[in-house]
Amino acid sequence: MKLLHTSDWHLGQSLNQFERGFEHAQFFSWLLDTLEAEQVDTLLIAGDVFDNTNPSSASQSQLYKFLTQARVRVPHLVIVMMAGNHDSPGRMEAPAPFLSLLNAYVVGQTGHGGHAVDLSRIVVPLHNREGQVSAWCIAMPFLRPSDVPRVEDAADPYMAGIETIYAQAYAFAAEKRSPGQAIIAMGHCHITGGQVSADSERRIVIGGAESLSVKVFDPGIAYVALGHLHLAQKVGGDPTRRYCGSPLPMSFSEMDYPHQVVIVELNGENVSATREIRIPRSVELLRVPRQPAPLVDALAALHALNLPAVPQEQWPYLQVRVQLSQPEPGLRALVEAALIGKPVRLVRIETITVHGGLSSPASEVTIDELNNLAPTDFFERLYLHRYGKTPPAEILAAFTELVNTPTEAGAQS
Repeated sequence: MKLLHTSDWHLGQSLNQFERGFEHAQFFSWLLDTLEAEQVDTLLIAGDVFDNTNPSSASQSQLYKFLTQARVRVPHLVIVMMAGNHDSPGRMEAPAPFLSLLNAYVVGQTGHGGHAVDLSRIVVPLHNREGQVSAWCIAMPFLRPSDVPRVEDAADPYMAGIETIYAQAYAFAAEKRSPGQAIIAMGHCHITGGQVSADSERRIVIGGAESLSVKVFDPGIAYVALGHLHLAQKVGGDPTRRYCGSPLPMSFSEMDYPHQVVIVELNGENVSATREIRIPRSVELLRVPRQPAPLVDALAALHALNLPAVPQEQWPYLQVRVQLSQPEPGLRALVEAALIGKPVRLVRIETITVHGGLSSPASEVTIDELNNLAPTDFFERLYLHRYGKTPPAEILAAFTELVNTPTEAGAQS
């Protein structure tokens, strides 16, 4: 039996003001080809299908179009999809009756309508192309405190509840399976030791707990398909416990990630092989300069950009990185002028302050002292903290004039 593990699609995500429907469409086209070429039996989607709990109609349409096409292209395909921390559990499950006609299971929450955990909705059978059950899947959605059993007298009730529900689900699956049938688990969580992408992954901190131990997954589980962390990685180096990563870079901090899906081959109750398949990138992300540089060097690098002519939806996203020793009010205009006629989309200008002049940092102030500072004093301290020197006289004069300019309401009074 062959599985394909993917996660963290974040449909509807935008990079600054640029929506990414084209990139997701290209990914889906590639994924359909891969599912068909590999003759995959089960597609595992480990959460964060959407980028937010109220996805646009376009994002939902894109998902359902893909699921329909997958059913047509690979008629025997079983799809298991569960909610991540970005997804709405109820919205994910709403179309479940219709998706079941496509042989797709959707799990948004552990119970129904606020009721207790229902293990029969979490543990689902996986059929092979002959229609026989070959494995069982624990499709565990992102767990909120209300989703887990109450464990009395536990030092950390939330963590204890997670351990309990995974143990219950494994016992339920073990009871259901016949000899020769593997048990697979899905989870959307942060496992201890996992490498985080700070710019784009929403931290999961509940009750002071940010990460779980991999020990929540019983050793009898053949493969653990994880979602949430965008960098593809093996937990503790184990190829059977892993994050497949996101299919697209969700921020510039992820531009060098190896975006991929994972193929998992089962032989009876065990994993016989795993391998990664890289996802082609349809739109590039550029950092110019690669490391922050003085303004004159950054502008020279932008002028020197030589990019191929491609359709606008394939224009690269650009982050410009500039070192400044003082404010540069016309920075954006200078950057945009350097990019005239170039097939690129400016996403962000990142400025790095290089301290000069005074070598000592601004002294700390108490809350009471801060409350007593006049606006100009506060501005001077902020400028000193940011740029390491006192503000030039003309900038301080402009700020003072701004502060002392009466508002429209004040002028009328």
